[in-house]
Amino acid sequence: MTTMTRFVPLRSTFNEMAALQDRLNSIFSEFARPAVAENQAEGTPAMGSFVPAVDIYEDAQALVLHLEVPGVKQSDLDLRLENQTLTIKGERKLESSSKQENFHRIERRFGSFVRTFTLPQSVDTESITAAYDAGVLTITLAKKAEAQPRQVKIEVLAPNRENQNATIQGA
Repeated sequence: MTTMTRFVPLRSTFNEMAALQDRLNSIFSEFARPAVAENQAEGTPAMGSFVPAVDIYEDAQALVLHLEVPGVKQSDLDLRLENQTLTIKGERKLESSSKQENFHRIERRFGSFVRTFTLPQSVDTESITAAYDAGVLTITLAKKAEAQPRQVKIEVLAPNRENQNATIQGA
């Protein structure tokens, strides 16, 4: 005769749950990794796989993009704005002074990248500024004047006594 045991899902220890979480994270991160080139060692990312992270926020006056591009020279960045589409191109190059076969591991991503963003109609494409500081490219796109919020003054009128009396009499 076989013995049946009841499954209790919360019986697992926190270490087992943490291990499961780590495994799931590694599975999903593999989707973000590019294919490994044939001439590279296992675990080394392929060239041309660099995609910078971007933060985008909006306030009342502007739309602001922050791109993380450490190791990319300012001369290797190209910004283009065409028909409400912002295109950012760049390239992070592997230092030529070090030979690739001397590396034990290369985890930083190198190569060229292209990021494209469709801008809302509220953005004034004529007023765009870009600044590069400490590996962060900041692009500021001002909003059109008609898209910016404006304050409307509310005028408080004195109550009309004749209308009040008419309302009271009619009640």
